[in-house]
Amino acid sequence: MKRSKFSEKQIVYALRQADSGTPIGDLCRQLGISNATFYDRVTR
Repeated sequence: MKRSKFSEKQIVYALRQADSGTPIGDLCRQLGISNATFYDRVTR
């Protein structure tokens, strides 16, 4: 299985920021990930 580029802490941080109301596009740009990657993490 391929190792993730992002640590668990980074993923949790991104999900919490999204829950707090930060626009997803801005959040993805800030973290350097694509929208598709973000939504893939949300579904897991």
